[in-house]
Amino acid sequence: MPRLLRKPFGTHGEVHRITPQDAGWRYVGFALHRLRAGDRLAEATSDREVMLVMVEGKAAMQAAGQDWGVLGDRMDLFEKTPPHCLYVPPGQDWAAEAVTDCTLAVCSAPGKGGHAARRIGPDGITLTQRGEGTNTRWINNIAMEAEDVCDSLLVTEVFTPAGHWSSYPSHRHDEDDFPRITYLEETYYHRLRPADGWAVQRVYTDDGNLDEVMAVRDHDVVLVPRGHHPCGAPPGFELYYLNVMAGPRRNWRFVAAPEVEGLF
Repeated sequence: MPRLLRKPFGTHGEVHRITPQDAGWRYVGFALHRLRAGDRLAEATSDREVMLVMVEGKAAMQAAGQDWGVLGDRMDLFEKTPPHCLYVPPGQDWAAEAVTDCTLAVCSAPGKGGHAARRIGPDGITLTQRGEGTNTRWINNIAMEAEDVCDSLLVTEVFTPAGHWSSYPSHRHDEDDFPRITYLEETYYHRLRPADGWAVQRVYTDDGNLDEVMAVRDHDVVLVPRGHHPCGAPPGFELYYLNVMAGPRRNWRFVAAPEVEGLF
């Protein structure tokens, strides 16, 4: 089993690169770049589609033969304002030049060429509540099932208040049995406020063959290859995560853990 908790391997430039080969799965790729003003980055999508998410800061973007201008106006992600994103289909090049210090997430999955390059957000992305009580969290849906903007990718942001649970009730999406459940690999890119805080994520299967409880810190990534995957934010520490999912079909269907069925 590949390591599920991935620590950043630096504080500047590319600090995460998770490929399907590295993760031991088939679909999801994730990279994270922490750029300083003036830094430039260029890549090709090859046979994959890419969603570029401006987590924080501003960058000038070119992709698929077009100049998309400067993307980003959220200088602190905990402002909870909608992100600026850019979808790039397979077979295209893209480039970013940091206008300010910025954090850029590169979310990828197999592409089919069914969607053109396009800017996504901030228009059309609305912060919405999910859950109640200490399960309350706030969602910025970037490219979930209702948004027909990708071939494979499902991408969303989640803000969890201090003292609350998230990705809860515990649930899994690790079987290809639509419409009951879909197989979706998933990454969580975590941020904390304050930055020296911590949160908890558990990844576990019903049979207990996989059961890991991880203390996550600012800029950590957690892989979810299968099983349930709840998160908890202790009092005093606010939690953000960027979710990337993909699988054989672009539908999000899940099954609750047996111990929480009927509780909510």
